[in-house]
Amino acid sequence: MDGEIEIGKGKFGRRAYGFDDVAIVPSRRTRDPQDIDISWQLDKFHFQLPVLASAMDGVVNPKIAIKLGKLGGLGVINLEGIQARYDNTDEVFERIAGLPKEEATRGLQEIYREPIKPELIAKRVKEIKSQNVITAASLTPQRVEQYYKYALEAGLDILIIQGTVVSAEHVSTIVKPLDLNNFISSLDIPVIVGGCCSYSTALHLMRTGALAVLVGVGPGAACTTRQVLGLGVPQATAISDAAAARTRHLDETGEYVHVIADGGMRTGGDIAKAIACGADSVMIGSPLSQADEAPGRGFHWGMATFHPELPRGTRVQTGIAGSLKEILLGPAHENDGTLNLFGALRTSMATCGYENIKAFQKAELMVAPSLKSEGKLLQKAQKVGMG
Repeated sequence: MDGEIEIGKGKFGRRAYGFDDVAIVPSRRTRDPQDIDISWQLDKFHFQLPVLASAMDGVVNPKIAIKLGKLGGLGVINLEGIQARYDNTDEVFERIAGLPKEEATRGLQEIYREPIKPELIAKRVKEIKSQNVITAASLTPQRVEQYYKYALEAGLDILIIQGTVVSAEHVSTIVKPLDLNNFISSLDIPVIVGGCCSYSTALHLMRTGALAVLVGVGPGAACTTRQVLGLGVPQATAISDAAAARTRHLDETGEYVHVIADGGMRTGGDIAKAIACGADSVMIGSPLSQADEAPGRGFHWGMATFHPELPRGTRVQTGIAGSLKEILLGPAHENDGTLNLFGALRTSMATCGYENIKAFQKAELMVAPSLKSEGKLLQKAQKVGMG
């Protein structure tokens, strides 16, 4: 089969690439970083930074959502998480941070047995909205119809319907599936849906009327889906496929649906590669869990870590790297690309001569698995820089 590799007789597969497998090729032109526009427009909402903070409890609480909003990004609060289950969350986060490694998953399962409280959903949305920042929140497809009205009535601006994998054609003999087309068309606010990791799924999600799709199944630092379930697509390929689906959908309908790279990005270089692969924006979790202000106290866990029957995540210790502003905008006091993420994006775009996000999506890419190791023997041996 054209473009496919034989896995065995009767089974073929495409070769897929992650961020570490590709490199951005500088063009013939360069620009000054100050002349680069990295802003992002989603419906009527304008963001100075093309970033969403993942709807993970160790990353986003109202305080972080407000601070990120004022810095130019968008914080997404999980309306099925700790913020919607406990009024006093500080002692809960202290308990999670204190769990021994071997007891972390069981401890999280116990903590998340506390029921979701609709009044807390409304309270969290109002807390963020009261500070005049754009307010976004996440619900799973299984629970969105049950809880979304509490968030809307509290003033929610953007709704994210998010799961490990979300499809436009869920089939069930047990429960009535969520009809994404009808549900999205019934709302007066923009809806983002995901995750997905293939051309066909991305295209079908775009056809539901979603304003943006989240691309990424299993690449996050705390996610174990790829090992537990054996599924996923490396992010460079997944984003490129979704960008191709976006082009087809635009040709068919005249409507532009944004592609948001969700997970797998640790450094400014990773974010730059995500945009060069075709993303309009990025959703990140573990880098922001390292902020002084993050609720997780230097720990990070995913939305399925506490699943009562089949956990697909783990609690990881990310540590504290600096303030939220330092992580996003610098200044950086480390040389490994984990601070000043969007200063790095701006510089990468300037070095390649692309003036804005749309232009940078056209950058040349090269398959280059030796990019991070070539000439870096001393750094690797001394565990500094890229080592």
